[in-house]
Amino acid sequence: MVKKSMNFDLIILGSGSAGYAASIRSAQLGMKTALIEKEFIGGFYFNYGYIFKYVLNKIKIFKLFKENQDFLLGLGINDNKINIDFSKIFTDSKNLSKKIKKNMFFSIKKHKINIIHGDAKLKKGKKVEVIKSNNDILECSSSNIIIATGSKPDNLYNGDNFFNYKEAIQFKKKLKEIVIIGSNSIAIEFSFFYHYMGTKVFIIENNNNFFPDGDHEISNYLRSFLKKMGVEIYTSSFVEKTIKKNDRIIIQINNKNKKFYIETDIVFYSNGIIPNIDSIGLEDIGIQVEDKFIVVNDNYQTNIPGYYAIGNVIKRSFLSSVASKEGINCVENIVGVDSQKIDYNNIPKCVHSFPEIAYIGYSEKESKKRGYQVKISKVPFNSINNFFFNEKIDGFIKVIFDSKYDEWLGCHMIGENVINLITSVMIARKLEATAYEILNGIYPYPSLSEFILESVSIAYKKSIYL
Repeated sequence: MVKKSMNFDLIILGSGSAGYAASIRSAQLGMKTALIEKEFIGGFYFNYGYIFKYVLNKIKIFKLFKENQDFLLGLGINDNKINIDFSKIFTDSKNLSKKIKKNMFFSIKKHKINIIHGDAKLKKGKKVEVIKSNNDILECSSSNIIIATGSKPDNLYNGDNFFNYKEAIQFKKKLKEIVIIGSNSIAIEFSFFYHYMGTKVFIIENNNNFFPDGDHEISNYLRSFLKKMGVEIYTSSFVEKTIKKNDRIIIQINNKNKKFYIETDIVFYSNGIIPNIDSIGLEDIGIQVEDKFIVVNDNYQTNIPGYYAIGNVIKRSFLSSVASKEGINCVENIVGVDSQKIDYNNIPKCVHSFPEIAYIGYSEKESKKRGYQVKISKVPFNSINNFFFNEKIDGFIKVIFDSKYDEWLGCHMIGENVINLITSVMIARKLEATAYEILNGIYPYPSLSEFILESVSIAYKKSIYL
């Protein structure tokens, strides 16, 4: 065993979305930076989550072809000959993962960031002890240390047939049935994925409402859409008992005190994600933790000077896009750059389902709960002449405004390509655009973006087409 020591301007624990972004920004600002990683550079999102989105996008393209048979026949293409090759998609996704890692390593090398692989533990005196795979010990010291170790599955359910999100993404075997516990964005994406894999999908939600994170009209529409696909959904329900049956499992469901059974190949628990902060020495340093999350202020400082936390270890957001921005802001705060704080109520939240879901700001229920007098409109995508894009377009856009100051409180969409629309709403809200600015903009015809104009026009009784 060999023990060495090194000194840095900044040490970052974890190379996921938050840690990676922080390391690049710190190097750009002239800091000698160490990036410590226990497993693989890029963390979970860049090694698995991003790849899963790629697979979902391939399924979306396949679905588009299957649903436009007349168009295909017009081109002389027989719809019956179009099938999806999941093995090739998974192979392509692995190649994509290699390209992403190659680009990340290039950027790390370009910025002269020191990558250190091994188990890291915080030590007193602003030191980090790293135990490498060969049991050599490297002691790193710095006046600034960022904790960005991400999240991990909370294995509330154990057994061979119970899968967490990390295991489910890597699972390639074709299934006959799957039970998904929870109806968050991860659960929704997996339900579509397994449905197009030919698997019978059951969703068990403890909450009274399906997809409780979304506006109630989005939730109701999505539930109806999934049920038409053949997905069975049970709200106000929970798993009460499990029985092993050969290589399958029987689960007993309690639905409002009524019990029934489902036999399935696997059970996927979508809700169990907790901060990955065990055994990194927080207790030794005295860093404050509440409800399993590290407590920080608006500048991501912990209660101990010189220690910071970003990403999934703090109770702000589990989105990779947010973690990345937190990393950039945290480093700029350390250096003394005047960094604009994140507005956590103006973050686009998206579900890569079919149709897509995108929303931002308050829901109708939240707006009213906060005491706003609201103006609301909902415009179905098939309500005006948008057949130029897709004759079978599903979904709608819903906007919520404060009637007193015309503040754009929230926007909720479900439909084809709505994820590409939500950014314009984020920018408008960030610039504090009111209905006046929105209504006086010029929108291209025909386009999906014209639905933003139309929905705001209806809310203010100025619609031309509806």
